[in-house]
Amino acid sequence: MRIIRHQANNGTIQHAALQPDGTARRIEGDLFGDFSVTDEVVTPGKVLAPLAPTAIFCIGLNYRKHAEESNAAIPQYPVLFMKSPGAVQNPGDDIVLPRHLASDEVDYECELAVVIAKACKNVSKANALDYVLGYTCANDVSARDWQIKRGGSQWCRGKTFDTFAPLGPCLVLKDEIADPNALRIQTILNGKTMQDWNTNDMIFDVPTLIEFLSGSTTLLPGTVILTGTPQGVGAAMKPPVFLQPGDTVTIDIEKIGALTNPVVAESNA
Repeated sequence: MRIIRHQANNGTIQHAALQPDGTARRIEGDLFGDFSVTDEVVTPGKVLAPLAPTAIFCIGLNYRKHAEESNAAIPQYPVLFMKSPGAVQNPGDDIVLPRHLASDEVDYECELAVVIAKACKNVSKANALDYVLGYTCANDVSARDWQIKRGGSQWCRGKTFDTFAPLGPCLVLKDEIADPNALRIQTILNGKTMQDWNTNDMIFDVPTLIEFLSGSTTLLPGTVILTGTPQGVGAAMKPPVFLQPGDTVTIDIEKIGALTNPVVAESNA
């Protein structure tokens, strides 16, 4: 099942299930509890990020080729940082380049996002996918100057500016993706393919990440896990390629779809 979250004509935020014929049917209930797809056909309003996350856990250096292009050693354990849920951006809405805390080195990162369905703790790799609701596309937008030079050795500052976590365009339930580590994943910038690889290159696969993140830690329903990016980030280009006002960046993942966002500069207001 493919689910969108949208703002209905009456102003309420609703979920709908996309149908093979192109229509959408209203969903009743709680995605993280009991829900059902009704027979009511709806015309979706503005499409929003598929959920409002309770937490966003992010994994760095999780593709072998990306670690190589970063001149970084293969990590022994997953490299963890976090984004604020306030960084989430909707499909089609602007990625805003910071100007108050200015950055001239804002980068794209295509990532597979995993959505946790129910509270879990100390999960084993063998049953980790039992706790997954589904998957969506993510762009781990990153201000490299704040991440590396000005972040006090922590990545969070450069990773969690407003709009730095676009999600969407839909949530694909896990029954449609048998293996999350067998998906083509791409970034297209202004029509040019910058990243084009496969999630099978992850150093720590999705079940391993859930096992690690849930260790002695409760993952709440609605937790989003960003699973890392493959090689081809802008910072590794020669010369580097950073996002500019007027750009359009698309994250495309096999079996999920395309997440597209324009890029603008933060206003002075």
